Amino acid sequence: MLFPGQGSLGGGAGHPWRGAASWKIVDLISDVSEMNVAHLLLDADDDEVIRTDRAQIATFALSLVGYFALLEREIRPKYFLGHSLGEFSALVASGLLSLEDGAALIKVRGAAMSRAAAQNPGSMVALMGGDDGARDALATLDDVWIANVNGTGQIVVSGTTSGLEGLLATHRDLGWRRATPLTVGGGFHSPLMADAQVELDDALARVTWGTTDATLIANVDAQVHNDATQWRQLLSRQLTSPVEFLDATLALPSFVTTTIEMPPSGILTGLTKRIRLFEHQFAPSSLQELQEISL
Repeated sequence: MLFPGQGSLGGGAGHPWRGAASWKIVDLISDVSEMNVAHLLLDADDDEVIRTDRAQIATFALSLVGYFALLEREIRPKYFLGHSLGEFSALVASGLLSLEDGAALIKVRGAAMSRAAAQNPGSMVALMGGDDGARDALATLDDVWIANVNGTGQIVVSGTTSGLEGLLATHRDLGWRRATPLTVGGGFHSPLMADAQVELDDALARVTWGTTDATLIANVDAQVHNDATQWRQLLSRQLTSPVEFLDATLALPSFVTTTIEMPPSGILTGLTKRIRLFEHQFAPSSLQELQEISL
């Protein structure tokens, strides 16, 4: 089961899912987050929903609407992998976090990341077509950090404005074929988020954790972790550490032959296709498509 991050969401993404019985959780998440999540999913345009705090809570809600709709079809996954924000969705889906605690953490995380981005301005750039040498060459740049390792020769870096300007000017010399600036709210998964990490740590200390029989693979180290104490630390570290999505996907056992990506879906399915072979991959874009999944 794949759970996407905040960059997956666009305006009106909730409309194809509004008929799900599980849509009722949107009201609960709205109450906890003190945001009108239904508005964000149904009425907000791309410009409104892209703001970090809004995008995170709306993506979290839509992913879980899809997941609980899937459970109604008695499809119960064993392995869970989320990308950045998607780890919180995965933890709720697995039972380690309650829906209420997950929403409360996302509320804190999104707001804290927005404040950290305002205090420590930065952005992100996607790099394509580089080898290990090109990746190592990034260490020669000031104020640029690897943020996401999404595939072989496909990474995202965070940095300050001046740091990313230097990267864009020299990326070909460093061994990267293409560098694309991203429209994001800050330099995520980097030291620029250290202030947000402090706020999230306080919220994580107040969470009541559950138990699970599921297998969750973490972004930070691409290892299996089912212990609540470990996840408290992993979610904290995630804010300032790279998302090791390539290694996390490769950590799935070879007998895992099917993936289902929760809404807003598509990006992670595309990434995993480039990493390893799966027999079946589903990325339902509507409740109807989800209901047509046959395993």
